[in-house]
Amino acid sequence: MKNILTIMSKEFARFFGDRRMIMMTIMPAILIYAIYSFMGPAMHSAFAPDADHTPRIYAVNAPESIGQSIEQYIQTRVIGINESGIEEAKEKINSKQADLLMIFPIGFDDAALAYDVHTADSPAPNITIYYNSTEPNSQNAFRVALHLLDAYESSLANKFDINRNIENNGDMASTEDFMANIVASMLPMMLLIFLYSGCMGLALESITGEKERGTLATLLVSPLKRRELAIGKILSLAVLSFLAGAVTAAATILSLPNLMGSGGEAGDLFDANITEIYNITDYALLAFVILSVLLLLVAMISIVSAFSKTVKEAGQAAAPLMILVMVAGISGMFGTGQPDTVYFMLPLYGSVQSMGGIFSREYSSLNVIIACLFNLLYAGLGGFVLTKMFNSEKVMFSR
Repeated sequence: MKNILTIMSKEFARFFGDRRMIMMTIMPAILIYAIYSFMGPAMHSAFAPDADHTPRIYAVNAPESIGQSIEQYIQTRVIGINESGIEEAKEKINSKQADLLMIFPIGFDDAALAYDVHTADSPAPNITIYYNSTEPNSQNAFRVALHLLDAYESSLANKFDINRNIENNGDMASTEDFMANIVASMLPMMLLIFLYSGCMGLALESITGEKERGTLATLLVSPLKRRELAIGKILSLAVLSFLAGAVTAAATILSLPNLMGSGGEAGDLFDANITEIYNITDYALLAFVILSVLLLLVAMISIVSAFSKTVKEAGQAAAPLMILVMVAGISGMFGTGQPDTVYFMLPLYGSVQSMGGIFSREYSSLNVIIACLFNLLYAGLGGFVLTKMFNSEKVMFSR
């Protein structure tokens, strides 16, 4: 154990003594926070209608009652045109010079009042609405017109109400549930990719870098047992990767409110503190999952690093592992509920499902523990393989 701790302290000294390596480790977290904080307001401003925009709405045969309702609701005048001006109005909507065109049948009010769904032998009176979905102002005008027309239709035959005076229109989902689902769909994939990126940068430099510079050969010919060297490398890399992953995960969580729409309706859903959604048990299980999957990732990348002769070659050899990690991460974004217990025994996939279940607050502690134990089992097998590779002169001294 003393020799293992010596190797670990050597790796820690090498990492914390290199400012460039520290900066490269925390740089992804800084970039993620900056990019997400910029993307949220940018997307909100791109898809939100202009606050001072006055909609330009055309209508053919519009009843006076509907025209007045629209004018009062959005403070604009509905421009009445003849059927001959329909094509010109469409062109203005396409060119974003106008927002909406509504075409009513002649005598719409009388036809709507006289229509009876049980006795009528012809379709109900139809209103045709044209708008431009790529223009936020036009899309907003369409939503307003649709809302007013639905209200007008209800006023013609209001036989019953639905959810009158019911809070949130009967939606039982809380703000915390909404936030948990958002986090569960996004964070497991990003967290796994960030953890892998941190592991790869550290492992390649620790093993292949020392192998390329010749310093690893010095350690191999020392009285130190190669098994102790392999275990010390894996444990130190796991600790350093965990620190990198924790910083990146914290930056991601802090930037989520900005990403989901700062200052808009979506941003209001994040008024609750995201850290208050989860309890101590959730955080403890999440830490257990992250630590176990880190050991697995470190073992995987260390094996690839030990096989490679140069850092460049190791980076190319690790590319297929990156694809595997991304596929496992994406799998957590689809599907509902938790899979069968046997799936938690799969490497990487079980970890993604465990993190998704913890973030969504719908998980089985037994399944999470099973995923962690199998991660440790696979990491142990990887450490055994790495030890065998360290004992191989052909593998370790090929340059």
